[in-house]
Amino acid sequence: MRVFFLFLTIYSFLFAELDATMKIEKDVDQRARIAVVDGSEFGTELGNKGFRIFRDDLKITGHFRPEDFHRQGDFTGGAFDPALRAMEYVLKYRLVEEGQGVALKIKFLKGANSETVLEKSYRISSRARYPFLIHKAVTDINARLGFPSVEWLNRYVLFARYTGKKESEIGVADYTFHYVKTIIKGGLNLFPVWGDPNQKSIYYTSYSGKLPTLNHLDLRSGRVKRLMSSQGMLVCSDVSSDGQRLLLTMAPQGQPDIYEYSVATGESRRLTDFSGIDVGGKYADEERSVIFISNRLGYPNIFKKPLSGGPIVQLVYHGKNNNSCDAYKEKVVYSSRESDNSFGGKAFNLYLTTTDGAYVRPLTSGGINQFPRFSPDGNTVLYIKRGPEGNSIGYIGLNTNMSMLFPFGIQRLQSIDW
Repeated sequence: MRVFFLFLTIYSFLFAELDATMKIEKDVDQRARIAVVDGSEFGTELGNKGFRIFRDDLKITGHFRPEDFHRQGDFTGGAFDPALRAMEYVLKYRLVEEGQGVALKIKFLKGANSETVLEKSYRISSRARYPFLIHKAVTDINARLGFPSVEWLNRYVLFARYTGKKESEIGVADYTFHYVKTIIKGGLNLFPVWGDPNQKSIYYTSYSGKLPTLNHLDLRSGRVKRLMSSQGMLVCSDVSSDGQRLLLTMAPQGQPDIYEYSVATGESRRLTDFSGIDVGGKYADEERSVIFISNRLGYPNIFKKPLSGGPIVQLVYHGKNNNSCDAYKEKVVYSSRESDNSFGGKAFNLYLTTTDGAYVRPLTSGGINQFPRFSPDGNTVLYIKRGPEGNSIGYIGLNTNMSMLFPFGIQRLQSIDW
């Protein structure tokens, strides 16, 4: 438990004065102006929330500049307010409850001449999951115009949050957290990660027994399989692209090291052997190497090791507390503690680098920004921002320079995966 709490200390969140509201950074001249017209029944909660989700989805693609004004109008008619002719595009939508589900219809039109670019219908059997209808519609609009893919809008976010003393729960959400569903509760269950690219299973660690136990949960059947237990600590930090190998942090002799576990054989091999702390392994360089966090220099920093064997090298030469990271092929994103003159204290900012250290690019500029995660295509970064009013979920488009924050609430998020 000493090692476990030391691990949590290294990964702990600190508080800073910050605004947990939406943040937008984009050259507006490069985005298409678009009006969103709500054709749902007037004043319905579904229509009102739908407008906000449509607006946020369009913004976060980095390709549109939607109005903030909630327009309402007729969905069926072809004509619309002449004032909208100045817009490049007009998106009309209609959300309707159908039994326990929801139906969505959209018309995506050119503003100048009302020419239809895309008209489509969507349905979902669960009312709570209606945000995914909107995410899918915006994904289709984005694709119809030939813009770079934003398929990540349709993915679930996996998270763990504390609910009390030695109590936590694991849940899934859409990226905006308008839809949230708890999938594991009762006891202390932490560090969930997706078990496969299709988000059909997860791995997580249960601390409710005598020893930390790594479990696998099949989300379709609800079946939980116990994989292994270990003294000290046991955390799955990454899963290979084929789902057959896991990177684990274990401390069977008291000091945590990085191990690789074979799902097929149930055997593990030790990748690091250090008298201090090695944690948080991530596959990098097309899974030819692993990056991880270590206190080899007397403070948390990021190192790299080839999986085929070879020397361990320092990857980051910036900051004195680099305590969370992620990798996508040759890209590496990490959180670094540093002085924050704006707040008169300390901040954790996010930086983008490469596995050969060719460059370093700052992604945030204030507050407490931690636990960065790449999207499956490596073009967007998900992270957690902490403040006195609670958590926010942040997104940064690496190609579009668009960033947004979605307030989460006062419950403390322990970890997050995409």
